[in-house]
Amino acid sequence: MTSDTFPQFPLSYWIESTQIPTFPPLSENIKTKVAVIGAGITGITTAYLLAKEGIDVVLIDSGLILNGTTGHTTAKVTAQHDLIYDELVNHFGLEKAGLYYESNNHALQFINETVQTYKIDCNFSNEDSFLYTTTDNGLRNLSKEYEAYQKLNIPCDYVQSLSIPIPVQSALVMKNQAQFHPLLYLKTLLEKFVEMGGKVYEQTTAIDVEKGDYPQVITKSGHRITCEYVVSCSHFPFYDANSFFFTRMYAERSYALAIKAKTDYPGGMYLSIDDPKRSLRYTTNNGEQLILIGGESHKTGQGINTMLHYEALYSFAEATFGVDEVPYRWSAQDLITLDKLPYIGHINERNPNIFVATGYRKWGMTTGTAAAHLLKDSILKVHNPYKELYAPSRFHANPDIKTFLSQNIDVAKHLIEGKIETALRKPEDLEVGEGSVVHVNGKRAGAYKDKDGKLHIVDTTCTHLGCEVEWNNGDCTWDCPCHGSRFSIEGDVMEGPADQPLKRVDNE
Repeated sequence: MTSDTFPQFPLSYWIESTQIPTFPPLSENIKTKVAVIGAGITGITTAYLLAKEGIDVVLIDSGLILNGTTGHTTAKVTAQHDLIYDELVNHFGLEKAGLYYESNNHALQFINETVQTYKIDCNFSNEDSFLYTTTDNGLRNLSKEYEAYQKLNIPCDYVQSLSIPIPVQSALVMKNQAQFHPLLYLKTLLEKFVEMGGKVYEQTTAIDVEKGDYPQVITKSGHRITCEYVVSCSHFPFYDANSFFFTRMYAERSYALAIKAKTDYPGGMYLSIDDPKRSLRYTTNNGEQLILIGGESHKTGQGINTMLHYEALYSFAEATFGVDEVPYRWSAQDLITLDKLPYIGHINERNPNIFVATGYRKWGMTTGTAAAHLLKDSILKVHNPYKELYAPSRFHANPDIKTFLSQNIDVAKHLIEGKIETALRKPEDLEVGEGSVVHVNGKRAGAYKDKDGKLHIVDTTCTHLGCEVEWNNGDCTWDCPCHGSRFSIEGDVMEGPADQPLKRVDNE
């Protein structure tokens, strides 16, 4: 493996292969019925569904449309969300576990039907989805999951071999799931939304909500959107309303390679349940097959050398398929709730006209689509059978308090360690393309030296709650190990909950 094995910087195949239309930033105060914040799969689908019902909707995004988490997915359209159903049955009972499956299966059907209705050319294909194990402990866990499938009447098979060259003990198959190109699919929904009169503004950051009978979304530029309903689909909620989401979710990063392999891929979508986890699927690019290999999850800001995660995926790919080329690599951030179920619905009981959707635990293609239907029904005051299941006001700590305590003890640990860590390097010691925690004017700072030799230096104190950010060399970002905020080399916010940039530091 050499230094030119990977692209120098992360590049998502989905984003690079799609021409997304551009939209202006909001430049005036406006009024609408519904303001949807965040233009990923949830926001776009919600806006589209409401517009179909004749509702006036404004959709905004803080960056470029579809350049966020949705543009960095592996894009499996499935109700097989790792090992989850045995856990849901034990924690919540058969009825709620069944509702979780049903809501995600309905989302799969909706995507399928929408592709057919509009004849969307998005590489949609029905594929079986496999959970597999290579260990004795994994076999026990997979057997329990199979039993849960049977209790819930989920169509499945239990097999002892796979078509891919991985020797397994067993695999659990969820039949007739799907994969697609998510941005080509959502580009069509976005176009339909605009055709129905929907308004879209990008590079428009929502920073607050002024509550009232007609709440106002306040943007970073000072403009206001007056509306009847606010819908936050901004990955991490841009508005908290004293719901303390940062204590009830944690952020994980994971990594993906798109490879040209030396052997043909037989089809299907695969996920190992053993550590280190590996996710597999394929797509085609100009008639040429690409295999997408994902995995290497860790809590945000706590990966020691993030390039090592890409290298581990490459080693797996080389051993399994043989690698000719790695044209794309990228990473994604996912939010995981304490009980592993998303938060979808009224942000809390005190704010009946403000809604939120977050915490998809890596499975946003179906849960994000299910969320859009639930949000649409809530605004239209139509009964939805999944309202209670996903209610953000619930509080189940997995379901005991241990997970809540361990996550917040971890936050305290990193808050303290970051403050006492000593930075020994100086900014001028950095090589071109290198970033590091450094010592500037007697204080901890973060520096990156770009290809022109220019230094970009920031204060490493996270603007959310004061933890110290760490350098992510794989993505060239500053990541907070406490609550998952991420910042660019210039200190600009890339992921919440932080809503203010890192301070820039003068090296003079």
